[in-house]
Amino acid sequence: MTYDHDLDALGLLCPLPVLKARKRLSGMSSGQVLRVQADDPAAVIDVPHFCNESGHELIGQEDAGEAQHYFIRKA
Repeated sequence: MTYDHDLDALGLLCPLPVLKARKRLSGMSSGQVLRVQADDPAAVIDVPHFCNESGHELIGQEDAGEAQHYFIRKA
């Protein structure tokens, strides 16, 4: 999947991956895609919840070894 920006949140625990994603998204243009790399087990719940609450679209999610990649389209 293609993306415009990348956020390495590996090694960070809840709520840091979501907080860093929120900050990165705030500097992006509407419609751009952010890839978030995270290995926090709670991210599988936190990232989709964050997207639902903030109006951003979670357009994809994939396992990448020990980590997960989340693709978020900015609202």
